[in-house]
Amino acid sequence: MQDEFYAVTLRKKMYHDLASLQTDLDDWINHYNEERPHSGRYCFGKTPMQTFMESRNLAVEKMLNKALEVVEII
Repeated sequence: MQDEFYAVTLRKKMYHDLASLQTDLDDWINHYNEERPHSGRYCFGKTPMQTFMESRNLAVEKMLNKALEVVEII
């Protein structure tokens, strides 16, 4: 966030209030998570939100399996 938003934005634009900076940050976060494809370890060209939504069911399943293991131990 520091390198990709603040360092770039604060060089290009002077903010007179915090609300304006927050609006631009919110727009950047939305673009970063939902529009910009990533080439990171788990994204493979998808956006972070796509990666998260695709892995959500797996995470829930793992949590349920772990909860069942605890119940079986008790």
